[in-house]
Amino acid sequence: MNIWQGLFPAENSLEDGWLTTAPVRTYSANAYGLWQTVGNVWEWCADWYDPNYYGVSPEREPSGPPTGQQRVLRGGSYLCHDSYCNRYRNSARSQNTPDSSMGNAGFRTVRPR
Repeated sequence: MNIWQGLFPAENSLEDGWLTTAPVRTYSANAYGLWQTVGNVWEWCADWYDPNYYGVSPEREPSGPPTGQQRVLRGGSYLCHDSYCNRYRNSARSQNTPDSSMGNAGFRTVRPR
């Protein structure tokens, strides 16, 4: 996964060869055949963010609250480092306003079955 390697935030050792984003398919697919679901960029989700939603959501396929002020981000980015960001995993949720712009966020296109 593409995360910060070295002394954060002073020096990135570039152990993986990338200072910022790595190209698609730089790393192997996971057991589900998905590429780079952790690290590289936080991925925008369609769900609105509510820190308490999962406590009252359906157990299967929760789609998030119907409205909100911020959208969910998942997966962590190239700026995550062991010393301060322990949330670079698929289940990690962050949030930001939909009109935000940042170099370490992106989105994943999907095709419904």
